[in-house]
Formats: sequence, C-alpha cells, structure tokens
Amino acid sequence: MAGGGHGLDIAHIFTDIPVLVVLSVFLSATFYTLKSYITISKNLKMLHQFLAKFKKQDLNFRFREIDEWMMGNSYVAHTWQDFKNTLVFSESVALTSTNQEIVYTEISSVVQNIQTTVDPTYFFCEENLVKEKFNHKLVEQFPVILTACGPLFTFMNIITAFGSLDFTSAETILSSVSGMMGIMQIAALVSVMAMSCMLIYVVTEKISWEAMVVRHLHKAEKAMSGLFDSISTEKFMLELLRETKIQNNTVANLITGMPDDMRKAVVAGLAGNIVPYLENVIFGVNQLNKGVKGLEKAGDDFF
Repeated sequence: MAGGGHGLDIAHIFTDIPVLVVLSVFLSATFYTLKSYITISKNLKMLHQFLAKFKKQDLNFRFREIDEWMMGNSYVAHTWQDFKNTLVFSESVALTSTNQEIVYTEISSVVQNIQTTVDPTYFFCEENLVKEKFNHKLVEQFPVILTACGPLFTFMNIITAFGSLDFTSAETILSSVSGMMGIMQIAALVSVMAMSCMLIYVVTEKISWEAMVVRHLHKAEKAMSGLFDSISTEKFMLELLRETKIQNNTVANLITGMPDDMRKAVVAGLAGNIVPYLENVIFGVNQLNKGVKGLEKAGDDFF
C-alpha cells in the first residue's frame, strides 16, 4: 500500500499543471534552440566547404561561379549582395560608351586581385550569418522564463493551499491541512524543477552554441577573409587618381601630336593613291604627244 501510495503521489506530481507547464517550456525551448543551431551549423559548413574550393589567385577567373552560387543560396544571398557592393575589380571597370555599349577600362596596374574596401567579416559575421536566422532574443529569454516559472507557480500553489483550508470541524481541518501540505510540496517541487530545467538548458545551449555554431562560423569567416584582400578606400582612390593622371597625360600627348600625325597621314595617302594616278596621266599625255608628233610627220611626208 505504501508503495502504491508513493506511486500515486509521483503520478500526481507529473500531472500537476504547473509542473507540466515548466516541463513543456523546457522541452520546447531545448527543441527550438537545438533545431535552430543544427540548421545554422549545416549552412555554415556548406558555405565553408564551398569557399574552400577557391584560391585567391583564381578569383578573377571564377568570380562568376562564386556569385551565382551565393545569389542562389537564400541563406547568404542578402549578405553577399551587400558585400558585393564593396568589391573593387582591380583589373578593369565596366563603363558605358557613347553608343551605349559596355566597355572595360583598366583601373590599376598594381593591384591584380579582386579586393574589398570593407573587411569581409563586417558582413559575414555572427549577426548576419547566425542571429538573423532565428529568434535569438527569444533564446536569450528562455532561462529567464524558466526561472520566472518557479516563483510564479510556487506562489500560485501556496495561495491555492491556503485557500483550501477548512476549519469547520476537526475532521475537515485534518484533511485540509493534509491536502495543503501536499500542495506545498508540489509548490516547492515546481520551484526546484524550474531552476533545474533552467540550469540544464543554459548548459546545453552553451555547449551546442560552441560546438555547432561558433566553430563553423569562424571557419567560414576565415575562408572569406582569406579569399578577398582588403583595401582602404583612400588607397584605392589614390591608385585610381594615379591611373587617371597617366591616362590624361597620354591623351594630352595624343592631342599634341595629332596635327603632325594628320600631316603624315595625308602625305602618305597622297603618295599612295594620287601620285600613281598622276604618273599614269603623265604617261598617257606623253603617249598622246608621241602620237600627235607621229601624225604630223606622216602629214609632212604625204604633202
């Protein structure tokens, strides 16, 4: 009987609504957190494995491949789009010509790789790759919620216990006091269970965060930083200014030498086209003169 009574008490404890609420919150919080971390871990590993296939030296030739994969991956598409606006394509820049065609003009003869004016980890960071992908604020509040459930349900049970006291007779006093003691035990148990669940959740969350998220996040950040060199905006502008001055000097030299080049071109054109024509005309005139002289001589002989 004693064993049966003990079993009944245990069953009553785990069917008590405050206990069920605490256990439900704990299990839901753990499930949501682990599910989110597993999904993030999977995507971070995929990103790292993709970036590991590329080398900095091949970036100019395989950039389109990277761009298509990034834009096709919903996990990093938005972050990649923002990061791509900071890239400096050092070999050439696309410009629109007068006939609306795209032409490529050299920017720098010093820098050869694709560079970025902002550190890649500014975009590919914990905030963009991890915290934006799930409700991290809710995860941070789960320990607070579990802790708050303890005193909340404890005081609710205490109020219920005192409200169940019946002093109408000796028998009702005895039974109500006995019931009150049982409710008080559950009240204490709820508080202990809430604190225990909170501690278990915090430990589980911290271990999962380090093992599933932080480790793979650092690998992805390192791969991205190793692929794109950083260049300051000031340095790039100085390089661009230097190249602009060189090009302006070249254009000025071309304009200065244009009259002489035109004169040479005209002389060469005349020498190549008009002179042979004039020589043929002169040759024809000479032949005509010879013919006229021959006719005149023949006429003199006839008369």
